[in-house]
Amino acid sequence: MVVANLDQAATQPQLPVESELLIEEKGVARFATLNRPRVLNCINLSMLQALAESYERWEGDDSVGFIVLKGAGRVFCAGGDLKMFYGLGKLDESWKVMVYVKYWLDYHIATFKKPLVALWHGLVMGGGAGLSVTGTFRVATEKTIFAMPEAALGLHTDCGASYWLSHLGGSLGEFLSLTGHRLDGAEMYACGLATHFVPLQSLPDLEKRLAELPSGDEEAVRAVIDSFHSPAPISATSILHKREAMDRIFSKDSIEDIVQALEVELEETQEQWVKETLKILKRSSPTGLRVTFTSIRTGRNLSRAECLKREYRLTINALRGTVTDDFYEGIRAIVVDKDNAPKWNPRSTQEVTQEKLDLVFKPFKDADELQLPRDNEPRWTGKFVA
Repeated sequence: MVVANLDQAATQPQLPVESELLIEEKGVARFATLNRPRVLNCINLSMLQALAESYERWEGDDSVGFIVLKGAGRVFCAGGDLKMFYGLGKLDESWKVMVYVKYWLDYHIATFKKPLVALWHGLVMGGGAGLSVTGTFRVATEKTIFAMPEAALGLHTDCGASYWLSHLGGSLGEFLSLTGHRLDGAEMYACGLATHFVPLQSLPDLEKRLAELPSGDEEAVRAVIDSFHSPAPISATSILHKREAMDRIFSKDSIEDIVQALEVELEETQEQWVKETLKILKRSSPTGLRVTFTSIRTGRNLSRAECLKREYRLTINALRGTVTDDFYEGIRAIVVDKDNAPKWNPRSTQEVTQEKLDLVFKPFKDADELQLPRDNEPRWTGKFVA
């Protein structure tokens, strides 16, 4: 397979790669820092290229023991660069290379052959979660905030989340993906998204200890992180205290049934979380909700690779406006103009027909699919081909 020069696929001037992704060699550890703090470390193509090239090199280098991924400034990563997608629009498919590389990299991170450590401080959202939530160790702090808000933007819960969110247990995955609800670090640890909770002030010392390790043995890495682990209790107002009601409501068979169950719950209990959840669902993209719901539900019964391949199709179809332009309208209303008044088309989930759903989930021709390595192929095959 001939690999395209990804630099030629970039559609706008990029900052030097080394300024957007900082790489440090510390003993057997490699520290990678997402370095776009002014834009919340949002991911762009050059960062993905550098990460993909680095991870492939590190996996094959016996002198590299383990990888640490973190973000510069006060944020880990707020996701993809949505303004870039909006600026290009659906007629300019040069965004396809970024989408492809992101999903391809997410698979290789999820199946990486050496320990991966994510130091989550600040926002961990969307594509940033996809780069790290499947790693060996995920360290949250009291300042960590996780969310997957894509459905509200007219997209779908992406970057492999239909696999890992759907496996959280109960209906927590449906709740988080449909509402974009934010979890703090203590909640992330309590529900299993994070493997450890470390106070923010201890992160520099944790990094120092990791850099001093003589090998990349997974148990040695675990022992160091364990020594800093100090879990905090979830707050009295945490949504995780509502799991019984959440599981009962979000296990329903459709968005319409979920909304109806919430309305009954609100009438009976007058609980604030129910009121807020209804408000979020009613202002979100109907197409985004239905596609996300279907994706999460089917994700429980698919492999990680199957979920990523399917989500890749969904993302490409959203950017192409295959059944709706809601994704662009969501970016306009929430990110660009910030009027928070999106005009969704269609306007209700009942109008999102099964025919439209089938169209966005329909497999592409094999050559147009996300090419993930099969069991008999080298791990790093399937790079983007122009």
